[in-house]
Amino acid sequence: MAEPPVVDTARVRRGFERAAQTYVAASPLEAEIGQRMLARLDYIRATPRRILDAGAGPAREATALLARYPQAVLVTLDFSRAMLRTARRSQGVREWLRRRARPLPVVADFAHMPLPAGSVDLLWSNMALHWAPVPGAALREFARVLAPDGLLMFSTLGPDTLKELRLAAGPSQVHGFTDMHDIGDALVGAGFTAPVMDAETITLTYADPEGLFADLRRSGQTSARADRARGLRGRGFLERLRARLVEQAEGGRISATFEVVYGHAWRAPRVARDDGRAIIRTDTLRHRIR
Repeated sequence: MAEPPVVDTARVRRGFERAAQTYVAASPLEAEIGQRMLARLDYIRATPRRILDAGAGPAREATALLARYPQAVLVTLDFSRAMLRTARRSQGVREWLRRRARPLPVVADFAHMPLPAGSVDLLWSNMALHWAPVPGAALREFARVLAPDGLLMFSTLGPDTLKELRLAAGPSQVHGFTDMHDIGDALVGAGFTAPVMDAETITLTYADPEGLFADLRRSGQTSARADRARGLRGRGFLERLRARLVEQAEGGRISATFEVVYGHAWRAPRVARDDGRAIIRTDTLRHRIR
């Protein structure tokens, strides 16, 4: 798997901690992708008893997941305590009014989750996997906590994301993202079966560069590349960046492209041999698509 440049997890966490109060308003794309993922569940036959939202942030899909699977326990996991507090405050009154169980928040990195192996039936992750320092390692951790025949459903960002900003600022200033085909290979390597992958391109437009910068900052999505320059870049860099983005503008609007990658796969069932070894069978697997 061709890994993108490594991200600085501590920097990512600080960014989301600072943005906890502004994230929801500044991240309409993530909200829309969450709704599109929920719609995809209509075509998948599953009755999970234990659901994990990995990289939950404000856990915007929690209410819909519990409504779809009312018998399930939902754990919302994120490495930002402030983001989970925001989620708990926003959901508390709604869930009380509807007499529904509230999600159980857990503060942890989804690459090292304090959950037993095989303890989750559905692992949901909306627009979070690209923040993992090593996405392949995170997928292996997802496979560890999923029960045999458990379902992973996720969305993440692909390599065409923010191509306009990358062109204007230089490739070393903007995050790299993993190709859809590499993610599919990593799923198989992690122990998943029947992976289904697809992608779409969504373009947001802004009246000026400041609108784009503000959304990225207020949603915690500033550069956290481990190899980023640590010094101040100065007013000259920002002025050149603004000018280059304006030069790229079409119809007077600044474009920001996001390549959204969707995927789902099933944790391979395990069959034990007499000698204690575990066998993963692929000859009896079926797509659970209606």
